[in-house]
Amino acid sequence: MTASSQELRELRNLKLLENHSSGCLSSNYIVQLLDSFSHEGPNGVHQCLVFELLGPSVDRVLNDYREAQDDLDAETVLRISTQLLTAVKFIHDAGMCHGDISGRNIAFSCTNLQNANEEQFFEVLGSPEIEPLARLDGMPLESGLPTQLVKAAKWIDWIDEDEEDIRLIGAGESFLQGEEPEKLAQPRTLRVPETIFTDSFDHRVDLWRVGCMIYSFLFTTYPFWYLGEDEVLVFQMIGFVEKFPTEWQAKWENMQMSSEHELEIEDDSEPSKLEQKFTENVHDPKLKHLLPVTQGLMRFLTSNRISANDALAILENTRKQWREYT
Repeated sequence: MTASSQELRELRNLKLLENHSSGCLSSNYIVQLLDSFSHEGPNGVHQCLVFELLGPSVDRVLNDYREAQDDLDAETVLRISTQLLTAVKFIHDAGMCHGDISGRNIAFSCTNLQNANEEQFFEVLGSPEIEPLARLDGMPLESGLPTQLVKAAKWIDWIDEDEEDIRLIGAGESFLQGEEPEKLAQPRTLRVPETIFTDSFDHRVDLWRVGCMIYSFLFTTYPFWYLGEDEVLVFQMIGFVEKFPTEWQAKWENMQMSSEHELEIEDDSEPSKLEQKFTENVHDPKLKHLLPVTQGLMRFLTSNRISANDALAILENTRKQWREYT
């Protein structure tokens, strides 16, 4: 057996980005690849990638905040939103698409523990859980198998998200612009609308997903829920930022005809769902700057989405105005 195509593709993609960044991916808020090697084990040859030490995923941190009924600090939200946009701008400028932006593929850096000793490290990470490996029939293990298994580590007492930057990880779904794959693996709640209503997509799938992530930074949850049917997911998208495009209307009607649900288009004269959410829940003036950014990123038609560079310009201009005002 050989290393999987997924592992080889991730290494290739990271190497391409590394060359574009003069070897310093972390300066663009992308995880730094330190080394790579092949390991031959009982199940074949595995490609191993060595990355910089990272903290927990954004999903993990947001889940903790949601359970505590708390929100990220406003400065943290603005910082990580800017850093994510910076990472995506870099990837797009390099002629690539990340293809799988989500909270599980964004992690916090871990500078506070880089010089910690073993005792300090495990105080935060938790002690490793180790179990001996044994056959169910009690027979001896085959040669080449490990004698014990170590459970994946979990961050127990992580409290440093307000001091750390983020890193975009998980380049296994990345692709070169102009060499788009036939299909894109997507978490159901983060499906991009063009992959539902058209037969093509490009690097601008990243922009929709960044909009979803900025929403999650603000509200500790994703904007849409997947309840088992595409039409229910699409119904949540309609009116979130704008009305449904006429180009997709015929397919949408066919989807509704086959649905058990009666889904009606809301009145276009009403404020968008996103605007209502901001009005009701976002009270810090600095965070209101993220409304036009999210609106621009989460357009149905890819041609109408603002670029990561445009989104960064909006944030910089509004920040400048805020500094002059205060």
